[in-house]
Amino acid sequence: MLEVEVQAGNQHASKHSAPGLWTLLARIGRAAWPCLLRGDCDWGTEANMSRAEREGLPYLFKLRLTRNAKRLIERAMVEPGWSDAGQGWQGKQSSLRLVGWSRHRRVILLRRPIERTMAVVQGDGSGRQLDLYFGEITADPTAKVFEYAVLVTSLPDEVLTVAQLYRDRAAGENNFDELKNHWGWGGFTTRDLQRCRLMARIVALIYNWWTLFVRLADPSQHTEAITSRPLLLHGVGRQTRHANQTTITITSTHGKAGDVRRMLAEVVTFFSSLRPIAEQLTDLQRWYRILSRALVKYLKGRQLGPPPVALPV
Repeated sequence: MLEVEVQAGNQHASKHSAPGLWTLLARIGRAAWPCLLRGDCDWGTEANMSRAEREGLPYLFKLRLTRNAKRLIERAMVEPGWSDAGQGWQGKQSSLRLVGWSRHRRVILLRRPIERTMAVVQGDGSGRQLDLYFGEITADPTAKVFEYAVLVTSLPDEVLTVAQLYRDRAAGENNFDELKNHWGWGGFTTRDLQRCRLMARIVALIYNWWTLFVRLADPSQHTEAITSRPLLLHGVGRQTRHANQTTITITSTHGKAGDVRRMLAEVVTFFSSLRPIAEQLTDLQRWYRILSRALVKYLKGRQLGPPPVALPV
């Protein structure tokens, strides 16, 4: 977590959180910017897209199914040119300018056939389809019924790549679910906004520390707190001191004590290898070594170095 923004309960739209995002990006410097700004339909607004275009930051948002978006889908449904978009979806690119937009923008239309029985169940009981589906359920029983979505993007990539990039957003959402449900972000409320912000930042900081520690223990995967905390914290520690050396012995009370022993041994082995040279390194260089180990799955053995620009403290 790079930053935490806490707003009042009635300020939950992207227009309230976007200023904090752009402030963060300005603070870390363009050299450390992400490659893509990605969000749900709440972010697919003229204000967010035009700002991203001015800043030269590619974006990928989902669009609300407004009247003009539905008309575009209806026209495209009977046209050729639909291609594979992965995971059962078909895609087709087009151009759209909605009311309030300053220009035409590239959109990706996605459709996926669904079971007719599912469409009937999801209906409102009157024989009329809800907005999620295209076509008339009561029509030809051999006709296909589609679920559909519309993405707006400044990316030049083909339909399959854009569709997969948006689907990958679900994996990023898992971290927010973990923070809210397993780390307490959704577990406290107060009328004092400053206290809320302080607690939210403390939670995010502890989440960062714990996540890195667990990745040192098991670099191959991210283990959520609901699993990792019972696994690594259900133990009894005993500190002993002999010959000017302090030793902490941990006895796990977890049913998977063998896994705990293996994971903690990984951490001990890493820090034992780092200790002889730690005094020769700066604080940042030590962090590079620790992060390189924790993120070895993504770095594939490459060592992290200093960022291209000095980040503000």
